[in-house]
Amino acid sequence: MAQPNNNTNTHTNTTPVNVGVILDVNNDEFGKIWLSCINMALSDFYTNSHDYRTRLLLNVRDSKTDVVAAAAAALDLIKNVQVQAIIGPENSMQTNFVIDLGNKSQVPILSFSATTPSFTSSTKTPYFFRGITNDSSQVGAITALIQAFGWREAVPIYVDNEFGQGMIPYLTDALHAIETRVPYRSVISPMASDDQIGEELYKLMTMQTRVFVVHMLPSLGSRIFAKAKQIGMMEEGFVWIVTDGLADFFDTFEQSVIDSMQGVLGVRPYVPRTKKLESFRVRWKRKFQQENPDIVDAKLNIFGLLAYDVTVALAMAVEKSDVGNFRFDKQISNNVSTDLEAIGVSENGPNLVKALSSTRFRGLIGDYSFVDGQLHSLASQIVNVNGYGIKGIGFWTPEKKVLTKKLMNSSTSNNNNSASKPNLRPIIWPGDSTSVPKGWEIPTNHKKLHIGVPKKTGFTDFVKVEFDSTTNRSTVTGYCIDVFEAVMKALPYAVTYEYIPFEFPNGTSAGTYNDLIYQVYLGNFDAVVGDTTIVANRSRNVDFTLPYTESGVSMIVPIKDKKKNAWVFLKPLTWDLWVTSACFFVFIGFVVWVLEHRINEDFGGPVEYQVGTSFWFSFSTLVFSQRERVISNLGRFVVIVWCFVVLILTQSYTASLTSHLTVQQLKPTITDVHELINRGENVGYQKGSFVSGILTKLGFNENKLIEYNSPEECNDLFKKGSAKDGIAAAFDEVPSIRLFIGQYCSKYTMTEPTFKTAGYGFVFPLNSPLGRDVSRAILDVTESEKMKEIEDVYFKKHASCPDSSTLVSSNSLGLNSFWGLFLIAGIAAILALIIFTAIFIYEHWNVLKKSDPRTSIWTRIRVLSRIFISRDPSAHTFKDKSGIVVTDHEPSPITHHYPASPSSYSQHTDFSLYGGSGTPSMENNDPDPNPNLNDQATQQIAQVIQIPNPNPEISKIP
Repeated sequence: MAQPNNNTNTHTNTTPVNVGVILDVNNDEFGKIWLSCINMALSDFYTNSHDYRTRLLLNVRDSKTDVVAAAAAALDLIKNVQVQAIIGPENSMQTNFVIDLGNKSQVPILSFSATTPSFTSSTKTPYFFRGITNDSSQVGAITALIQAFGWREAVPIYVDNEFGQGMIPYLTDALHAIETRVPYRSVISPMASDDQIGEELYKLMTMQTRVFVVHMLPSLGSRIFAKAKQIGMMEEGFVWIVTDGLADFFDTFEQSVIDSMQGVLGVRPYVPRTKKLESFRVRWKRKFQQENPDIVDAKLNIFGLLAYDVTVALAMAVEKSDVGNFRFDKQISNNVSTDLEAIGVSENGPNLVKALSSTRFRGLIGDYSFVDGQLHSLASQIVNVNGYGIKGIGFWTPEKKVLTKKLMNSSTSNNNNSASKPNLRPIIWPGDSTSVPKGWEIPTNHKKLHIGVPKKTGFTDFVKVEFDSTTNRSTVTGYCIDVFEAVMKALPYAVTYEYIPFEFPNGTSAGTYNDLIYQVYLGNFDAVVGDTTIVANRSRNVDFTLPYTESGVSMIVPIKDKKKNAWVFLKPLTWDLWVTSACFFVFIGFVVWVLEHRINEDFGGPVEYQVGTSFWFSFSTLVFSQRERVISNLGRFVVIVWCFVVLILTQSYTASLTSHLTVQQLKPTITDVHELINRGENVGYQKGSFVSGILTKLGFNENKLIEYNSPEECNDLFKKGSAKDGIAAAFDEVPSIRLFIGQYCSKYTMTEPTFKTAGYGFVFPLNSPLGRDVSRAILDVTESEKMKEIEDVYFKKHASCPDSSTLVSSNSLGLNSFWGLFLIAGIAAILALIIFTAIFIYEHWNVLKKSDPRTSIWTRIRVLSRIFISRDPSAHTFKDKSGIVVTDHEPSPITHHYPASPSSYSQHTDFSLYGGSGTPSMENNDPDPNPNLNDQATQQIAQVIQIPNPNPEISKIP
């Protein structure tokens, strides 16, 4: 059936070019609509392009909605009509075989409706051009929706054919990338009856997942939603997301279909509204009504627009290819047995492919071009079925990869948007709900969660199972149970559950904790609640919630009182503090002597007396019993600061010594795990615990590992000792250790090492949505007062027991606690020395400057030193050797007077100022103990300050 274009004979020089069209035109309304758009595209294009030398001549074939019919039509067009290109067929199943014919004959196949992603390889299908985005392009928008609302599971529902199966691998991979689980795939036959559809939907209702992604064509999709509404799957709590296979036809659905899809979200390519597009819609509507008066209220969808644009693209490409080469090279052989082998090869095929690849123009859908044989990616629009139609709620673009209320161009910043925070307009969900569905529910055939709990004979503070003979049921209590119930109350929705003890009919435990946890993997339990520790090997088969207790495995050992010895008085201070204190006592004594010995008789006398007095004064400050007076202001300043330091030091020492002498001093009997291994000691662990694996890895012999079921049994094993088939240490988890030590006050302690674990957690199946919600609720409970109330019930009853850790010997006082005080005392003393030295040099500057220039520096320093060692006659008070008190500026009755001397000497009429011991001669029959030393000192000083030699017998200064 050929439909020549109206403008093919406008110019005598135009060349007609045969083009095939394969559509379902007889029994399909959409086929007629799309053919109408193709005809209008040629009419509009050639009306505006009079100078074109080619005119497309359409050869339409009916595919009769059948794959074989479509293939036969393509074979007829290529072999008999020798078309240069084929537009169509409609769906992916028909297109798949036609593509192979196009590749064999080098005839380009242009599809505007085949969306299966498997046709994407330009190397395998070089003659196939897809004038529509493939289904994989909408996967990004779908996963962005799922991720934005935090849904952790989704079930795809798709038709069992090439169209439905083509997108699913891309969808599942994308969901896996955002950590969303696909627990089930619902495959529905295109020929399924309503009963078969209902059976599959009922099966979905028995699952937890409530997020469904529907990928199918309208004929089947409308039946799916009609049945879903009938059985109650379009109520609150359900989430339905449809791909463009359905969403593209929303505008064409009857109201009954729309009513059954209320609250559905759809993803479809976005076509911006333009004046050109609106004008085309009006013209098409008028023309289609005239040509098809029997079709009432026909509606144009995106496929009609794409059919229009792909036809324009083909017309432009044909014009750019070789006009004089529209021939077929027929490959006819005598051995040809089928029509397929007898088809020819288009000589213009490669040129037409090249021209199509470079064709670019502004079409009805916007900018139009092919990239590797595929239409360039379009933005996706998110729509919501609401009321009598659909409402746009947002957009997703492959460039930005975020959901937005408004479409953003490439230059628009999206800093305020995130894939995890939906930025969409308000959504009406199924059931006319405005609340975001959580995406899962307790299955309708499983109203209560079966919670497995361990059966324990000891440590029942955590989990306690008691059988009530009156009700013939077991009651479960304990710390872990109270935490779990508080967490379940914190969930934003109600969950019903029942506890099932993991026990045999006779009431004994049915296995270890690993066995109990494995029951969740097998599906026998929906969760496990108890003192189950989060460890790596368990998490391979199940998911744990966040921990709700402190973590770690540590060692329990007995403690014993330390014996006190004769040297206990040294323990309050560390050795470095003892040494530092002694050094500072010596240093302060020296500083006080420097500041006082020239002016204070208490620090005078022979050298050994001065040394003894200085040390005596310094150390006597320990008990504040010093008798010597401190006269100088600098000395008083140093002593005041030092007394403050000594006061703090002595008070701290007294308090620490009192603690060492009076407080019970306890220490662990064993502090090293390797010591236990080397000595071959027995160690204990709680029965059924994973701790045995840790001990084995540490190197313990399995024969040395002893199980215990309760704190009482563990205590009995400790009493026996390792030598009598008891234990020397036990290893357990920190919460259990807290209970054990609290029960046996001051007998045991917890020591290093501590092996890291994640603490206690609740167990759920892998990727369970409830497990994630429970983890969030655990954070709410642990951060509230409720957790403290629960812990007080089970742990505060042992609060009267002193903490054994506080009974272990405290550390001695160290230098790090007092270095600030020593620093202050040291700065004060050094500052006083600096001030004293500056004043002393200033007062005796004449000794250095007004002396004989021939005198050496060393001699001057020696003279200055002798002046420093001697008494200061200007001192406040001191006693001379006769016991007479001499005051400031009062001449001593035993003072030598020397002849006049230079001006420097006139300042010191009393030469005894420079004497070594106060007086250079004998007075009052007091013999000089060392007359030669006094004469020598006098002679030295005289030479330095240039005065006559008072003792001419001494002619040489040593």
